[in-house]
Amino acid sequence: MPDDFNFIVGGEAGQGVQSLGFLLAKVFVRGGYHVFADQDYESRVRGGHNFFRVRVKKGEVSAISETVDMLIALNDETIERHRGELSAKGAAVFNNEKSTFGGDKRFFGLPLEKLAKENVGNIVMSNTVALGAALALVDYPFDNIAKVITEFFSNGKVALDNVAAAKAGYDYIRSQPRGDFPQSLAPLAEAKRMLINGNEALALGALAAGCKFMSAYPMTPATSIMQYLAAQEKKFGLVMVHVEDEIAAVNMAIGASYAGVRAMTATSGSGFCLMVEGLGLAGITETPLVIVNAQRPGPACGLPTRTEQGDLQFVLHAHHGEFPRAVLAPATAASAFWTAVKAFNWADKYQLPVVILTDHHLASSYYTVEPFDLAGVTIDRGLLYAEEESAGAYQRHALTKSGVSPRAFPGLSKSLVVTDSDEHDEWGHLTEDANMRTEQVRKRMRKLVSLHQDIAPPLRYGPEGAEITLVGWGSTYGAIHEAFSILQKEGASINMLHLEDLWPFPTEPVFDTLSRAKKSICIESNATGQLARLIRTETGLKPSCDILRYDGRPITPAYIAAAVRKECR
Repeated sequence: MPDDFNFIVGGEAGQGVQSLGFLLAKVFVRGGYHVFADQDYESRVRGGHNFFRVRVKKGEVSAISETVDMLIALNDETIERHRGELSAKGAAVFNNEKSTFGGDKRFFGLPLEKLAKENVGNIVMSNTVALGAALALVDYPFDNIAKVITEFFSNGKVALDNVAAAKAGYDYIRSQPRGDFPQSLAPLAEAKRMLINGNEALALGALAAGCKFMSAYPMTPATSIMQYLAAQEKKFGLVMVHVEDEIAAVNMAIGASYAGVRAMTATSGSGFCLMVEGLGLAGITETPLVIVNAQRPGPACGLPTRTEQGDLQFVLHAHHGEFPRAVLAPATAASAFWTAVKAFNWADKYQLPVVILTDHHLASSYYTVEPFDLAGVTIDRGLLYAEEESAGAYQRHALTKSGVSPRAFPGLSKSLVVTDSDEHDEWGHLTEDANMRTEQVRKRMRKLVSLHQDIAPPLRYGPEGAEITLVGWGSTYGAIHEAFSILQKEGASINMLHLEDLWPFPTEPVFDTLSRAKKSICIESNATGQLARLIRTETGLKPSCDILRYDGRPITPAYIAAAVRKECR
């Protein structure tokens, strides 16, 4: 039984690639395995080449593999594109009704559409026939497959038909000579783990944090956050508003937050561009706000369904003028959940905007996670105005030592709550007084002193003082961590530093680690080394070299390990 097994499901948009891939992943999670799965699809409704990778391991996994053990090809293009990735012991399942491919005993052909038509009367379910065939090849028990399919489809007849389709593919392969394919996967001990993608985890974290309002305009790869929360409106007393554009989205979220409701919005890079004016409004009015920027390659529309980490420097400096903000970048689905909780608490505690930087890879990839321990969720609404204080004396922007003023909600206290998007005095009224302007700027910036104390240090693995330090941020975590393990096993003197809390910048722990390394290597999904530039600005240390990828595809452990061996030693 292999410790690490990799599937690729490929076909055109409209052939059910995503459903097949998700079911495949779910089957193995229910069987006690750890799974990481990612999707690669084009920005079109039908046609084009799509594929879904599913990596199955006995231990934890949070990155893709470049080798394939089982190829499930719903069309010939999938065979042509991915046959070179098959491992020496790999195999493929394909539709021999429409394929001219043949001559390789590792390729198992079956009439997908014919079997679907004969058994359930619908060729749409030919993808489920392929699922059954692939799992028969690895000797996975059919009862386990049937349970997952039944749970996945809410409609009873659709579920029964899909079970029958999978059984047809399963039995067909079992009845054929299977040549020399030695690999099998048997269920391990049953586990109660979740299979969840980054956007779903982030949305769950928002719900756990008490988010009651979201306004957003659909934009890949952030759209599934609003879709998930829209489905939870009645259950959690949440209002989800699908607005006309991103300008409306950010301003409605600010309005809801000003009224006392925990609020958020989510978008991608060019949508965030439209939100920048609203970001400044939240900054000067000191209104808590959580914004998710799910990055994709730019500029303009770029590659709508691909991944990149190109917005770091942008979100650090977005809007004219100076005001405090926090920037967070979760590394995995589990950290996306806790990052959302942290973001809402920080937004309230420090009365400022918090930007969560994700990207397409994290947003749409599926991770195996343990159920979240809700006992660890705390709600911090920050410094609230005491009702017993006399009416009429309330100063929304009172000058305080911490920079945080007591917060009252309009209509919910005896006091008049006033603020202004121009510079204002302590009562919130517009002013052009030079001294008051200076004091209000100082007051707002003082928040960074306390906020800096809440910043978590980077994750660090490996021995102190190693010769090589790998540095990354956000969704590259899984690939970097696995590459670090590979290189360490090869005998390299190496450690790893990974950042999730990016601003205020954790200067001291980063300087402490990088100043000891002979070589520091920044690994990022962008063309200009944006984290490397930030490190140099904040610590004075220039990383020795970088490993950059900006073709829209995720960085892999093999990609990193090869680059370190070739260029950075």
